[in-house]
This record gives sequence, structure tokens and C-alpha cells, in this order.
Amino acid sequence: MNIGMVAGEASGSILGAGLIHALRDKQPDIQFSGIGGADMIAAGLHNFFDIERLTVMGFIEPLRRLPDLFRIRNHLYRYYTQHKPDVFVGIDYPGFNLNIELKLRKAGIPIVHYVSPSVWAWKQKRIFKIAKATDLVLTLLPFENEIYDRYQVPVTFVGHPLADAIPLQPDKAAARQSLNLEPDTQYVALLPGSRRGELQLLSEPFIAAAELCWQRKKNIKFITSAANALRNKEFQAHVQRLLPNLPIQFFEGRSHDVMAAADVVLLASGTATLETLLFKRPMVIAYRLPNITYQIARRLVKIPYVGMPNLLTQKQTVPEFIQDDATPKNLSNALLDFLDHPEKTQRLQETFLQIHQQLRCNANQRAAEAVLRVIQQRK
Repeated sequence: MNIGMVAGEASGSILGAGLIHALRDKQPDIQFSGIGGADMIAAGLHNFFDIERLTVMGFIEPLRRLPDLFRIRNHLYRYYTQHKPDVFVGIDYPGFNLNIELKLRKAGIPIVHYVSPSVWAWKQKRIFKIAKATDLVLTLLPFENEIYDRYQVPVTFVGHPLADAIPLQPDKAAARQSLNLEPDTQYVALLPGSRRGELQLLSEPFIAAAELCWQRKKNIKFITSAANALRNKEFQAHVQRLLPNLPIQFFEGRSHDVMAAADVVLLASGTATLETLLFKRPMVIAYRLPNITYQIARRLVKIPYVGMPNLLTQKQTVPEFIQDDATPKNLSNALLDFLDHPEKTQRLQETFLQIHQQLRCNANQRAAEAVLRVIQQRK
């Protein structure tokens, strides 16, 4: 059995690796080919291109990268039509994956799209393209199925693999010990994003917010973890340039330990907001885009929030500051509010535990079973 897979970002690659392992548990001889990160490659993916070539953000950068993205898409189309897989699984990254899925499905290849595009937030007409491009959509969040049911698009809620992997009661003391942190110091985690564009836009306000917190509380310290060595080097350079004496420790590939060890987390909007929720840590969410991209996005997006805790609760459960509101003063005030009022953290943890239990569904196994059902139905 051969399965094609494409993940365009680090978060999708984590999902892809979990799916590969779950499928191999059921059928050890399955072969996988496509595009993924290091974890998918380690799980057994035959990788065609470095995932960094797909990692773009906003509206403008993808336009500049179109020629390369077209070359990659054309290569995948030629390969999969010449060596037809039993199923193609596009993992998130809808701007790229839905187009290749549409072409491959027309060529007779079954398609599973893993992670719902945000049709509930913007571009709702994409539901019609999704219906044409896929045999099945796998959703991670319970509220996502409603729109697919409304338009009679086959959909299965599988839960979120992170909810299975992260314990319901994370151990802060153990996380601190694993990072060699002081057990009784207050730590603020700074996580400005895994993409270069996010780092460029958020490093300065994050570091300035850290300085304001440090001025108010001289005993606090800071921790951070980068997705890879390059992002680590880039963020260290920003800190060295802006505030070289900041008491901060840098880690690489240890974001979960950093979240678990922190008293409060300042982070970019994205998958990390769900991870922080699952670690039951209070958070302050920030996001900035290039100005042109933001002006386009604010006219298209139909939801009032961007952070996963707020989307899941449908209210501002944690503070989030977007674009011009993501100022050092706003960010630092929100961080200090959590540090000064531990009862707010306790209330948040109760809410986060309820969400965690709802998302804990043995997602990798459920996703693997759904993929295999699609293959069987087409035979």
C-alpha cells in the first residue's frame, strides 16, 4: 500500500508523523511519499522537497514564491499520476493542498484532507472546492463539523493528537527540573513564532514587553524555545541587539517543556495557543502581519478572535492583541495581571481542563482508521 502525504508547516508535520505511526501499527508495510518535516521523515516518509520551501505566510509572500510553489505542485502531480497512491492525504496547508487534491481526485486518486480549512472564519465559499477536492475531511475541533454537515461534505471528527499526547495534569516542577530552572522563580515564556516572518514582526514588541515586566518585577526570568537552530539564532540576535542583559534562557525544540515550566506564556497566534491551553498555562496572544496583508485579512476574516482558547470558548478567555494593539505596554500589562493574580490562572485551568477532555479522542488511531476506510471504499 502506498500513501501520498503533503504537510506544509511544522504543526502539520507533527500530525503527519502521528498518522504515519498509527497507520504502520495497522499495516507495517505501508509506504509513504510526499513532503514533510523531520518528524515525518523519521517516521518513514520518502521526502521530495524541504518543507521550508512551502512555509510562507500572509497574502503577499506566497505571490513572490508562486513560481517555486508551482514547480513543486507540478512535480507532485506528475509523480502521483504516474505512481498512483492508494490515497493522498493533504495535511492542513489548504492554499496549496486543495489545488493538488482537486487535480489528483480528477485523476482518480482518493483524497483525505486532514485538518479543516478555516471555512468557519473566512472564505466560506471554499466549502464547494473542498467538496470537489476531497473524499473525506478529518477535523480536529468539535465545532468544525457543522458547516460540512450543512453542505453534505463527508467529515469525521478525530480530536487532536496533542490532547492525547499532553497529560491532563502537566507537571510544572518536572518540566523545570528537565530544563535546569529554578523551582521557585517566576518564569515568563516568550514564543514569538516558528516562521521567520513572525519572528521579524513580533520579536521587538515581545522583548520590549519583557523589559517592562522585568522593570516591575526584578526577580522574574524568561525562557524561550525555537523550532530549529536557525530560528534560535535569529531570536538570540534580536535579544542581543535590543536587550542583551535580559535574564533569558534559550532552548531549541523544547517548547512543550518551556510551556509547562512557565507561569505565563506570551506567544504568537497559532497552534502554540492550543498547546499552551493543553498545558493549562495562562497566556497572552499577539499577532502582527505586514500592513498590506493585515488590511486585506481584516476585511475577509469573519470571526472576532484568533487564539484557539477564545475560538473554542467563543469569548475572550485569554487576552489577545492584534497588529497595532500588540504594543509592549499592552502585552506587559496583561502578563503582569496574570502574575499578580494567581486566582485568574486557577479559573483558566478549570476551563482548559474541560476543553482538553473534549479533544482527547485517540486522534491518531481514529485518523488512521478513517484513512483506511477511504481506501477500502474505493476498492
